[in-house]
Amino acid sequence: MVSITKLPQKRHLPWWGGLLLLGLSLLTLPVQAQPSSPASPVVATVNGHTITEEELRASIQGELYKLETQIYTLKKEGIETLIGNYLLEQEATRRGISVKELIKKEIDDQVAPVTETEAQQFYNANKSRINRPLEQIKPQLIRYLQNRKREERRKAFLASLRKGASITVNLQPPRIEVSIDDDPIKGDPKAPITIVEFSDFQCPFCKRVLPTLRQVLSTYQGKVRLVYRDFPLRSIHPYAQQGAEAANCAREQGKFWEYHDAIFGDQEQLTPDKLSTYAQNLGLDMTAFKQCLSSRKYRDEVQKDIDDGERVGVSGTPAFFINGRLLSGAQPFSAFQEIIEEELQLLAQQKSGR
Repeated sequence: MVSITKLPQKRHLPWWGGLLLLGLSLLTLPVQAQPSSPASPVVATVNGHTITEEELRASIQGELYKLETQIYTLKKEGIETLIGNYLLEQEATRRGISVKELIKKEIDDQVAPVTETEAQQFYNANKSRINRPLEQIKPQLIRYLQNRKREERRKAFLASLRKGASITVNLQPPRIEVSIDDDPIKGDPKAPITIVEFSDFQCPFCKRVLPTLRQVLSTYQGKVRLVYRDFPLRSIHPYAQQGAEAANCAREQGKFWEYHDAIFGDQEQLTPDKLSTYAQNLGLDMTAFKQCLSSRKYRDEVQKDIDDGERVGVSGTPAFFINGRLLSGAQPFSAFQEIIEEELQLLAQQKSGR
């Protein structure tokens, strides 16, 4: 359900994240496993057996990585806020007015009031998620849209100020090594940007993000490759496991992505009987397909994907790792674009030796 009473709030660390920050030095180290060293501190002993910090980190690296990602996001938001505030102060000083006057002139006065038509259009587009009559939520909806307009104008004005400014941000994003195994790849196999997706064939959010992924691959053709890994949420999606195994059987006959699209195209009707229908419609050898599926040939392969996903902290779908940087959920194109552009810029700097 869409929240319409206020703008999205910044994410905060859970209470136990604060304890980790205060009580442990683990998060000050990079996520990647460190080389074996006899000097690795001992954090516990059990009947004479020592447990090192290196072993501890390896066992909880996925959760640590998620915490580091949250911390990075908070720091990045904080940096952007400080940069924006400083640019506003500089511009206000240049014009000889206060920051408050500048904001009123360039932001508040530039935002037109939300019209009845705009409110109705937004409601119609999100009616199923709002799930309440327009008359009941109209004042809150208009306030939400007005705040959103103001935020968009603020971003646009700050972007104009940034164009003439010299800005360097040295904050480095956390990364974690994510195996691509031997799983299906879409895009240039030698592309410098690798997106590893952990997905579930019955997950509605995995279906929702498909147009975005197509846009990403089209926009960054030759620069991005997408690796598909299975992460069926078996406790809530009873057919996801078999769907994953069936897609691997289709891959044997060179039809993985076609089978992938067929399942997501008819996701609401996914049943065991449908799995054969998809294969037949794609012209697969049905004898080989059925034998592959009934023998559960790819059960262990799917489990390996799940194990690898859990190892790097995946707990829901879809989950994406862009050159080792986590992006969770059915995010818009702009979220992928931001990370990809940062990665391409970083690669260009490394290539030029900067």
